[in-house]
Amino acid sequence: QVQLVESGGGLVQPGGSLRLSCAASGSILRFYSMGWYRQAPGKQRELVAQLSSSDTTNYADSVKGRFTISRDNAKNTGYLQMNSLKPEDTAVYYCYLDPPGSQIYWGQGTQVTVSS
Repeated sequence: QVQLVESGGGLVQPGGSLRLSCAASGSILRFYSMGWYRQAPGKQRELVAQLSSSDTTNYADSVKGRFTISRDNAKNTGYLQMNSLKPEDTAVYYCYLDPPGSQIYWGQGTQVTVSS
């Protein structure tokens, strides 16, 4: 059973930065696509960023140029570096792992609040 544990959320002022981490159990992160979704109150969950097993990235238009997704295979940990944060980035952020032919695994979510 794969487990994903997120950390790094918190309260930050507009224009600030946060780095979210997603630690996976076992040495599997490098083999599969992973990414981050977010869900704001009263809104649907939306894709923020994806990182394929071949290191191709994809970002939502709303975060392009501000967010960067990456992965440290030695630490089995994925990251989402978020810069120039805006109040509209406020949401619960979820990481996921997508093994082909298997279920998608989700983290528990971490709250990001951007407010002055």
